Amino acid sequence: MRNRDLLLTGAVGPWRMRAIVFDYYGTLSNPAGESERRALYARTGETLGIDGDVFWGAMVDTFRERIIGAYGDTRSTLSAIAGRCGVTASDDLLAEAVRVQLAGARHTQRPRPDAVKTLTALRERGFRLALMSDCSSELVEDWPNNPFAPLIDAPVFSWRERVRKPDPALYAAATSRLFVSAAECWYVGDGGGRELRGAHDAGMRPVLVTNAAHPEAAQHRADPDEHIPDYTVDDLPELLDLVGSASRVDH
Repeated sequence: MRNRDLLLTGAVGPWRMRAIVFDYYGTLSNPAGESERRALYARTGETLGIDGDVFWGAMVDTFRERIIGAYGDTRSTLSAIAGRCGVTASDDLLAEAVRVQLAGARHTQRPRPDAVKTLTALRERGFRLALMSDCSSELVEDWPNNPFAPLIDAPVFSWRERVRKPDPALYAAATSRLFVSAAECWYVGDGGGRELRGAHDAGMRPVLVTNAAHPEAAQHRADPDEHIPDYTVDDLPELLDLVGSASRVDH
């Protein structure tokens, strides 16, 4: 059934939705940023004296460990990755590599068009907002400077929680910190990390962001979700109509 059909039939259920949990990369962030990540990682590698392709390969190979904090903060992570590539980096070199890495990370984290405006409108409607991201240290360390930080009531980072999607502990952390039940939460994501299945199993209402205008983004999703959501939007501003319609049905 299409979104509109679900709303008109009342299939969204009896709960009044009070909160929305967002994925970060490819959902709040500009999907185009993922295609730029390799070149940005290469700059960090070259700063450390490592071939860009070799460094990229090491970062990809350690993705699952990095997003659960296995290597520690960004400085410790870069030191460990350099070691895997046969390089022992000095303190000064590591400091410069951290600067380059965080600058590149900010670029991949930049908001998608209208995302800040959309979240602002959702807050004005009374929704509590959470973030649930499978992320490495960079997003966590720079979060106070992130344009979404003032809009998010409960940031939940895999790096800090030491587990990744679709672990139920992440969904439970989001709902508890929002002071709502899972049945009162929308979950909005692009389908990476099997997040929509995890949200469904946790009792949330999953919404897939299709990124129809960014077909290249799909190739960058790790562990793509096979769960078919009840709701889809092509871009974030469509959420305003979706959640507004559902709220009217709920009442």
